Amino acid sequence: MDRFDPLRRRTIALVGLMGVGKSSVGRRLASALSLPFRDADVEVETAAGRSIPDIFAELGEPAFREGERRVIARLLDQPPHILATGGGAFVNDETRSLIKAKAVSVWLKADLDVLARRVARKDNRPLLTGKDPLDVLKAQAEARYPSYAEADVTVETGDSAHHVTVDQVIRALSAYLEEHPS
Repeated sequence: MDRFDPLRRRTIALVGLMGVGKSSVGRRLASALSLPFRDADVEVETAAGRSIPDIFAELGEPAFREGERRVIARLLDQPPHILATGGGAFVNDETRSLIKAKAVSVWLKADLDVLARRVARKDNRPLLTGKDPLDVLKAQAEARYPSYAEADVTVETGDSAHHVTVDQVIRALSAYLEEHPS
């Protein structure tokens, strides 16, 4: 048995605002722990047969959130893996309850200015279209932080390299699982 075995017993769900690194940190975390990686956004797009911006444009956010909840429920029934959730997933009461019941949740938290710089580089985020990224992130932080605060573990990432964040997550999860060995 190696020191990572306790971390491989349950799915680890990463939650947090857009740009915090749920997917990129998640891939590296999965590699470090020798677990599969799943990206809920990619899985939603695959299930819907269209991109998230298209789902938002054609069906609206409520339809997207319902599809996201169904996809996450299906993923949580699979063997343990690292799950990167969409930024709004953990805010949905049903989705949050599913994650709390079937996974260990980790809130990746970073300074909003750092996130605004990161998300401004991409144009694939429907909630940012035609808006100032920092304004959107401030509004999301206000709305979503109370839900994110219900995560099992919080890791303040700063503007660190992803491998540093992975190390922080592994340490925080190890400490959490020592205190909560279920």
